[in-house]
Amino acid sequence: MDNASFVFPAVKGIQANKEYFTAMVPLEIIPKIFQFANEELPPEIRAQRVLNKSRIPEMRDYIINNPESYVFSSLTVSVDGEMLFEPINDVDSMIGHVSISMSARFLINDGQHRRAAIAEAIKINPELKNEHISVVFYHDKGLKSSQQMFSDLNRYAIRPTKSINILFNSREESSIIAKDVIKDVSVFTGLTEKEKTTVSNRSKALFTLSAISAATVELLKDIKLDISQKTGLAVEFWNEVALNMPEWIAVMRHEQKSSDVRSNSICSLSITLVAIGHGGNKLLHAYPQDWKKRVANLSNVDWKKDNPIWNNLVFVNGKVAANRSSQKALSTYIEKIMMEETDENNGKSNQK
Repeated sequence: MDNASFVFPAVKGIQANKEYFTAMVPLEIIPKIFQFANEELPPEIRAQRVLNKSRIPEMRDYIINNPESYVFSSLTVSVDGEMLFEPINDVDSMIGHVSISMSARFLINDGQHRRAAIAEAIKINPELKNEHISVVFYHDKGLKSSQQMFSDLNRYAIRPTKSINILFNSREESSIIAKDVIKDVSVFTGLTEKEKTTVSNRSKALFTLSAISAATVELLKDIKLDISQKTGLAVEFWNEVALNMPEWIAVMRHEQKSSDVRSNSICSLSITLVAIGHGGNKLLHAYPQDWKKRVANLSNVDWKKDNPIWNNLVFVNGKVAANRSSQKALSTYIEKIMMEETDENNGKSNQK
């Protein structure tokens, strides 16, 4: 090997009968030695996907905003050049240093967006340059092998559901509030699917955590309060909504099966919860002192699926239309109902 080399502390391993190394690399080095492949090349002669630059700012800000708690998984890199492992003690030691020729060509098989985010983050906070990320180095066996490696690394990569992301997220305000809402709103407690974004046929749940979170985000839009106050307001709102949703209460009291409600009603659908959150947001802004009176309008809504009003509003060709236009249409419809004046003598809304 020539004298000009990168040297990193590393652990040697064997995988598929091939030698590879896991090294600790300073963040400062990452953008300098790991370059992107030519994005102008046709896909069939590239070994990695084209960089999606729209992802970089979010990943960069994640590092910048969480300097004491950010976590990045290892980069996986193929090295087209010499690599020499030197054991720290004896020839059989798996711990030592790996020397990689500076003339070697590096190809990121997995982690190119992390590499770009690191480069951008260091520009904003130079102190990050002395921190480290683990890099797994493989010997480059050519284009076909690198393409297969990319395919294999991503073959079983399944994104976690929105619900479980929220459940495990203790950093974002919306996730924190959603979890507190489920805990403190009686009808949500015990009736919320916290891992999946859909409720299975045999489940006792009525709602999903992702739906409650999305609806609560809609509810609290442009509300200028601290997180504790927002949480209290959200809990108060959803408890009030529950009082005017007979199907929810019936399931909570074990008077009706959740499966029957899900089969016959739209009252627990994600699109419905978000629409109610939207209507609630309009109430909170327009009637901050007496919004509860108008939430009572929800008790007059026929949520049954066979109600013709839901055709082309919620259902298209018999199926729930989970798209932006349907969500907007239903939200506008529910907002109109919730904003109507109520007749305090009979508790019914007055159509305008």
